[in-house]
Amino acid sequence: MAGRFVYWMNTSLDLMIDEDPGEQGGGDWMRITESLHREFNARARALAMMVQGRVVYETMEGYWPAAAGDASQSDVMREYGRIWTDASKVLVSSTRTSAGHNTRVVGGPDAMAELASLRDGTDGDIGVGGATLATALLRAGLLDELMLFIHPVVLGRGRPLFDVPHERVACDLLEQRTYAEGVTLHRYAVRGATG
Repeated sequence: MAGRFVYWMNTSLDLMIDEDPGEQGGGDWMRITESLHREFNARARALAMMVQGRVVYETMEGYWPAAAGDASQSDVMREYGRIWTDASKVLVSSTRTSAGHNTRVVGGPDAMAELASLRDGTDGDIGVGGATLATALLRAGLLDELMLFIHPVVLGRGRPLFDVPHERVACDLLEQRTYAEGVTLHRYAVRGATG
């Protein structure tokens, strides 16, 4: 069985992932409760691996390995720190050649071919982090699923879920749930993904 690339992202109602430049998933507009973070942890633990673009990866590596052993952090935060640090990861970057924390680096003109091969050789879901990477996978026909945690706020500006322009892509609803504070999960299968 081939793997599946799953783009996992927190978004606003107008599908923005950051309100301001440099926010990197840390905006105060998100309503991430402890119970919602436990859901994140469970879903992250179930991934076969993670594939992240450089900006997302560097944000994660700058925080989560230290959080894993930080007694001032909550149990749920320390747990996610361990999950991220221990997970098998691929960093997609044209500028970095090495990375720690169980990470290998893929880059250059053959990156999409390498990612397609990785997907074919993986059994399970592969979490995708980063709009640039997700857009490239979508354009290459390799993105299989969107897993969107939608927060009840309209930002009116910011970084969109995908880079534009891109062609119309039809999706099918796989799962829908509501969490505390009005956050909803919408999982969609991408029609036409190759594989």
